[in-house]
Amino acid sequence: MVRIDARIPVFIAQATDIEAPDVAWIVENPEESPWDSRMAGHALGCTCCVARSPVAEALGQLFRARAVGEMPFFTRLGAVPAGPEGDAALRHALETDGLAAACYRLETAG
Repeated sequence: MVRIDARIPVFIAQATDIEAPDVAWIVENPEESPWDSRMAGHALGCTCCVARSPVAEALGQLFRARAVGEMPFFTRLGAVPAGPEGDAALRHALETDGLAAACYRLETAG
């Protein structure tokens, strides 16, 4: 049986990586905000986002913007964590946040 996974693949990247046309980016920037998808979305604390981590909120806002055409359609997502804690937070959101897990999957090598 063939299993199709239509979730958007997320790959861990460095800030120096080159952007491709079909790749969106979220970048952890601890000095300004925990995760920045560079998208305007829901206000912090709205009912659909309460008790979600900053990275989960950024992932949700990015998916919404893609779905309603506020940003170009992308087929992959590059994530640039600031360090090991950010990497762990991203992985945790992809595993435990319902919306993030439904929309995205961590890309595996090979």
